[in-house]
Amino acid sequence: MAAAARRTVTLIPGDGIGREISGAVQKIFTAAKAPVDWDIQDVTPVQLPDGRTAIPQTVVESINKNRVGLKGPLMTPIGKGFVSLNLTLRRTFDLYANVRPCRSLEGYKTPFDNVNLVTIRENTEGEYSGIEHEVTEGVFQSVKLITKKASMRVAEFAFDFARKNGRRSITAVHKSTIMRRSDGLFLQCCREVAKRPENNGIEYREMNIDTTCLRMIMEPVEFDVMVMPNLYGDILSDLCAGLVGGLGLTPSGNIGMDGVAVFEAVHGTAPDIAGKDLANPTALLLSGCMMLKHLEMVDVAQKIESAVYDVIRDGTHLTRDLGGQAKCSDFTAAVCGRL
Repeated sequence: MAAAARRTVTLIPGDGIGREISGAVQKIFTAAKAPVDWDIQDVTPVQLPDGRTAIPQTVVESINKNRVGLKGPLMTPIGKGFVSLNLTLRRTFDLYANVRPCRSLEGYKTPFDNVNLVTIRENTEGEYSGIEHEVTEGVFQSVKLITKKASMRVAEFAFDFARKNGRRSITAVHKSTIMRRSDGLFLQCCREVAKRPENNGIEYREMNIDTTCLRMIMEPVEFDVMVMPNLYGDILSDLCAGLVGGLGLTPSGNIGMDGVAVFEAVHGTAPDIAGKDLANPTALLLSGCMMLKHLEMVDVAQKIESAVYDVIRDGTHLTRDLGGQAKCSDFTAAVCGRL
C-alpha cells in the first residue's frame, strides 16, 4: 500500500492544559511517523465593534485552507457578549455531525467492561440555535429549531457511518411524545433514511430520551450507534463518557460538508492543573487518531491507538485522573516507547 500523502492540519492548542496535551500529541505523532504537519493557530477571541466576540480571521482562513483541524479545550468567559468559541467554530464551518465513540478500556476498571457505542449528534440547531427573547418582564422564551435539511443529513451521516464501520444497529433518540412536530420531523427523516435499500442490513429502532438514559446506565451494551438532536446528544454523550471513565478518555469529532472536520477534546481547560505537567492527553490523542482515520491514514491511527491502549492496560504510567501518579510527560514518553 502506498504511503499516505502528507497533510497540513490546523492545530488549536486551546486554553489551560490545552498547550500541554497538544504538545504531547505532537510528540507522539512524531514518534509514530504520522505524515502530518501542524499549522498552529491561537483562537484568543477578538472584540467586535458591537461588543461581541469572535474567532480570529486567521483561524477561519487556516481551517478553510487545510479543511481539517485538531482542537484542545477552549474557555468561554461568562458574561454578556461572550459567545462560545466551540459553538462559533461549529457554525462557521457548518460542522453538522458530532461523533463521540465510547469504549471500555482494558486496564481501567469501570462498572461495565464491554461498552462499545457511538453517539452521533446533530450539531447546528435544536435548542442551541440561539433564538431567545424576553416575552415580558421575568418571562423568557427559547425556541427549539428542527429542520428537515439538518435532520436528513445527520440521519444520512449516521447510517453511512454505521455501514462503513460495520455497526449493527442505530437508535434514534427523541421526545416526540411531547414535542410531536419538531422531534416528530426528526424521526420522520430517520425512518426515511432507514428504509433505503443500502441500509437493509442495519437494525433501526427509536427510543425516548428518558428511557434511553435509564437503559444506558443499566445495560449500555444494548446500544451500538445512536443519532439524536442537539441537546439530547450533548447530555447523552457525556453520560456515555462516564460509563468508560470520563471525558479524559473520550475522543470527539465534528464533521462538516466536503470533508471539513474539526476533532477535539471535549473536557474542560482544567486551569487548576495547567502548567503542572499533570494533565491526561488521552482524549485529544484519540481525537487525533479519529482525525487520521478521516484523512485515510488508518494504519498509523491504529498504531497510535494500540500504543495508548497498551500503556493504559499496563497501568504503570497512568495519570492521576486514572488513579495513577504519572505526569503528562511520563504518559507521553510511555506511549512513544511503545511506538
